[in-house]
This record gives sequence, C-alpha cells and structure tokens, in this order.
Amino acid sequence: MIANDAYALSWTPDLDRYLSRIRRLADSAANEQLDAVVLVPGPDLLYYAGRDQGSYERLTALVIRPGRDPLLVVPALEAPGWAQTTLAGALEVTAWSDGEDPYKLVARALPRVAKVAVDDHVPALHLLKLNAALEPSQVRLASVLTAPQRRIKESEELAALAAVGRANDRVQQAVSQWLRPGRTEAEVASDIAAALVHEGHAHADFVIVASGAHGASPHHGCSDTVILDGDPVVIDIGGPAPSRYNSDSTRTYCLGTPRDPDFAAVHALVVAAQEAGFQAAVEGASCASVDAAARRVIANAGLSEHFITRTGHGIGLEVHEEPYLVVGNDQPLLPGMVFSIEPGVYLPGRFGVRIEDIVAIDQSGRPMRLNASPKTWTLS
Repeated sequence: MIANDAYALSWTPDLDRYLSRIRRLADSAANEQLDAVVLVPGPDLLYYAGRDQGSYERLTALVIRPGRDPLLVVPALEAPGWAQTTLAGALEVTAWSDGEDPYKLVARALPRVAKVAVDDHVPALHLLKLNAALEPSQVRLASVLTAPQRRIKESEELAALAAVGRANDRVQQAVSQWLRPGRTEAEVASDIAAALVHEGHAHADFVIVASGAHGASPHHGCSDTVILDGDPVVIDIGGPAPSRYNSDSTRTYCLGTPRDPDFAAVHALVVAAQEAGFQAAVEGASCASVDAAARRVIANAGLSEHFITRTGHGIGLEVHEEPYLVVGNDQPLLPGMVFSIEPGVYLPGRFGVRIEDIVAIDQSGRPMRLNASPKTWTLS
C-alpha cells in the first residue's frame, strides 16, 4: 500500500501498466477465439486507455486485437485530446471526419467474418450500426473478459481506494458541523459536497441526506425538508478522487433523542448485520454467502421484508461494479476484490438505517475495512 495519501489520491497508471492491461485483454480474447474487443467511452476505456471522454453521437472506439497493435477510431475533432494521453504513442490511430462512416473503419480492421466482444456501455445508436457494419459477425458483451480483470485490484488501485476512503471518513467524522436541527437536507448536502472536495475528492458524485421517513427510501437524495430534533438521518456520500477511484460510505445518525422508540434497536441490529457480513467476507466465500450472513441477522429479528437491497457492490473506477454481493451470485471472493457491505432496514413512513463500509480482501484472504469512521448514531 502507498502511504502517501496525496500521491494515492491522484495516482494514474503509466504506459507500461496500460499496455500490460491491454495485452491481458487481448490474450483473454484469443483464449475465447475472439477477433477483437471494442471499447467505447466509459469505465472500461478509462481502465485500459486512461481516457473516457467522447462525443456521444460520434463513435470513439478502441479496438483491441490479439497479436496486433490496438486501433483507435476517433473523431478528427477529438484526436488532439487523445494525442495528449499516456497511451497515445502506442496506438494505431484512424481519425474520421463528419460525413465518413466510422463503423466501416472498424469493420475494415477485422476479418470479414469476425467474432467481436463489445463494451457493455456502448449506446444502442452505435451498437446497431456497428453490428450492421460487421455482419455476419458474431457480437457478444465484453464484460465476460473485462470484469474478471477489473474486479481484482492492483496494489496501486487498492492504495487509491484506501486513500479516498480515508478522505470520506474525514467528512463523516465532521458531519456534526453541518447536520443540525432547523437546516434542510439540501443545505446539509451542499456543505458535505464541499467538504468531500476539500478532503481530496475531485467532486461529490452523490450526497444522500435522508431525514425521518425519507430514510426509508434507500436512494432518496436530498430535499428542502427541514431536519427536526429527534430525526434519524441517513448520510450516504461518495465520489471520485483525481485518480478516478471512488469512495462510498453510509452512516445513520440521530439528532438528539430519537422520536421513534425503535430507532436505537434497529440501528444496533444493522450494525450487527454489517459486522456479520464483514466476518463472512473471506477468500473463497461466495458473494451470495456474504449477503446471506448479513441478511440472516435482520431476518432473525423479524425484519427481513424491510431489507430490500443487496448487501453490497464492487467499487473502483465505478461506484457500482462487479462483484455484487447478492443472492444467486456464486462468484468466490478473491484477494484484490473491493466491495461495499451495506445492509439496511427501511421502515416505510418511519425511518431507515444503513451502515456501509468499503471492504477489500487482502493477500492473506481476510477482509480489510477501507472505512473507519464511527458507527454510533450519536453526534459529537
């Protein structure tokens, strides 16, 4: 792990790292007897090429072919931006101008009948045209190849996630500065968003401030509702560091004495469920078994119908990515995987409680929390 948070918060791969990732993807494509993997602007392109910008309606595509240099098909107006990237000198670049057909440029770089994996994030307007240009090729989703690589984090990725997790913790630990009776959810959210940036995030991707009954809606966001004394408040915050690696943590607080007599017991129950999920998250355990461990605690208290979400999601260049801790997912946990553990109880019309940490599987196969802010509901 990199000890210097300032470095880790802004770390980005060098040329050798990008080329290594591309070679691994090309090898995976060859093993699957694919002729190419086509990536478009989004998290996969960011992972393999260090850039995810592109015009939505103009095709930008990185074509990774076994045994050949990667090909970048890019609008001419965006080529200067790509020329400034770390990977630029290692790419075969074909720039196209408005009026040309970029899909045919991709097709010409491949065998007449090609087997191609395409980025899961490719918009339909590009996918359909690309598919037409490649016919009678076979097209499948690229996540079968990219997800296994991206879900095992390299040591520098782990350091970047740990550093942004600590930045998130510093905001959670200071939340009493902004969370006070008489303020609106939106006012508190604005202050928290500014604090996330101050502590090292590039921007706040989301700030949920859900008071009272709003806490029973897991993705409430924030509103002009005035927070009252005795209100439980769910605070779920996160976003990317300059490295583009994300934080995500949730704590549930209460202003003063809880008005709902069941709040303290439910909060303690969710903390226990979160701990059970953490203890179950060891190398070789399935994602579903971690979900089951957290869910069992809440079910034993008779509140299973109010745990309406999965237990967790992977995190990295995306806030939500593989692996997903959910029933039916038999994917085993492996060292280098990083994910949230965030059970919750959501009581409609009353309140909600969610406790979330980001957890990594270390090289010994044990879980390691990347968040350390207190889980108590009282505000200091």
